[in-house]
Amino acid sequence: MASNKPAPEAPSLFGTDTLGTQDRTWEEWNPTEESIRPVRGRHRVAKQRGLARSSTVLGVGVIAAVGAGGMATAQGKPPVSISMPDSIADNLPDAKSLPGVGSLMSDDSDATDTMVAASSPLTTAGITTAEAEQGATDAGEALRSRILQQADQQQAGADAEARAAEEKEAAERAAAEAKAQQNEAEAAAAAEKKAAEEEAARKAEAERLAKLAASYTLPVSSYTITATFGQAGSMWSSGQHTGLDFATQAGAPVKAVHGGTVTSAGWHTSYGYHTVIELDNGMEVTYSHQSSLNVSAGQKVNTGDIIGRAGSTGNSSGVHLHLEVHTAGGSGIDPMSWLRSKGLTL
Repeated sequence: MASNKPAPEAPSLFGTDTLGTQDRTWEEWNPTEESIRPVRGRHRVAKQRGLARSSTVLGVGVIAAVGAGGMATAQGKPPVSISMPDSIADNLPDAKSLPGVGSLMSDDSDATDTMVAASSPLTTAGITTAEAEQGATDAGEALRSRILQQADQQQAGADAEARAAEEKEAAERAAAEAKAQQNEAEAAAAAEKKAAEEEAARKAEAERLAKLAASYTLPVSSYTITATFGQAGSMWSSGQHTGLDFATQAGAPVKAVHGGTVTSAGWHTSYGYHTVIELDNGMEVTYSHQSSLNVSAGQKVNTGDIIGRAGSTGNSSGVHLHLEVHTAGGSGIDPMSWLRSKGLTL
């Protein structure tokens, strides 16, 4: 506000007054003369708009405070009127008629706008456009609504995180169960596969033995084993028996154990009538103490072909067939084990 020179005291009806030794003469104050003087210095009056014209009401105060629910407002409270005694109000000049002062006052339209603005609520401070569009007028209620909304959002986020954790745990548990079931299924499948492989191997071995049995045969049909391979005794010149003896009836057919080529057929000292058949893999099978021979050297024979007759020729103590088996290198092996390996039962 601009600072003006204080107005002189009101003129006395008596004209003059004497104080002490000095006389004062009172003159009539001319407000026009005082108001039109230029104002010097920093204190200049800025033009202000929005002041309502009134001779009795000086202003309206609006108090805003922050309360527990947010922002408290003075909305709805009536303006405070401040009045002066009529004796003073009646003697005041019209403010707009004063030179230099009336221009500071707004016109009627501005005053109306100011009054409208002053009467409008101040609680819209802090209210967003979206909240205003939704009809919110109270900042405290809007703040409370926002806090509740944030709390709901936080709770929703927490619930979502909890659900996500539960779903993750359930997924991990389901994956673990599925893995365990898969492992069990794989173990069961492996066991079944192993059992099937073992059964297949057993069947294959049985088929192999069956085929061997079909391709191999015992040298005589009716027999009794009287001496085995490696058996010790004084009856043999080496001190040990070198073959397998099949005691049988005289003249019983002697059959080729397996197909091959006859390499020797004739008399062989202590072996009597003796036949040697070489197999395809180079092994040799010999038949001794026969009474007669049905094959000759160089002849091809098949499994089961009759190559002679049982007898007791050579160094023999009775009718029997002495059978020996030799490897391709000439070493003698146990005929009983070899025949069994071919699927034959003795």
